[in-house]
Amino acid sequence: MPVHENIRMIREAKGVSKTFVAKGLGMSLQGYRYIEDGSVKLDVERMKVIARLLGEDSAVFLNDKLTKSVIDKMNTAVFGA
Repeated sequence: MPVHENIRMIREAKGVSKTFVAKGLGMSLQGYRYIEDGSVKLDVERMKVIARLLGEDSAVFLNDKLTKSVIDKMNTAVFGA
């Protein structure tokens, strides 16, 4: 999956709002929506900030095999849910 889709999936799986991430990046909600829908290219520095806000390593966004079940397993390992 593309990076922007991985970011969206992880954000949703963690129950984090777009507004929270947008504020953490110091940008508008619409600007962040452009990142998640793939309309704009994501630079490395913003990707690092998003990873920090979501409690992940930025490398996870680059995983082209990331699926909802993988994210659920990641959350279970971390949160014991």
